[in-house]
Amino acid sequence: MSSDALIAALDDDIQAIHERFLMAMTERLPRMQVETKERYFAVLSTLVSKLETADKSLHDIVQEMMSEVAGYLFEEMSRRG
Repeated sequence: MSSDALIAALDDDIQAIHERFLMAMTERLPRMQVETKERYFAVLSTLVSKLETADKSLHDIVQEMMSEVAGYLFEEMSRRG
């Protein structure tokens, strides 16, 4: 497979998984508790804001996200149901 074909295939795979993610979350949202929705929104809005900064690498974004959202993640992990 050529480099261009591989890149195109990966782009297609990423687009497909984004669509699956949106479908899955659209299905889950009505069943989420308000507190979970608040944490999810906080994490997702932080991530999107960082991704909108074009000159920031994904590596840097992941490092920042790990420290900034760790509290939300631990809180969600400690919840039951």
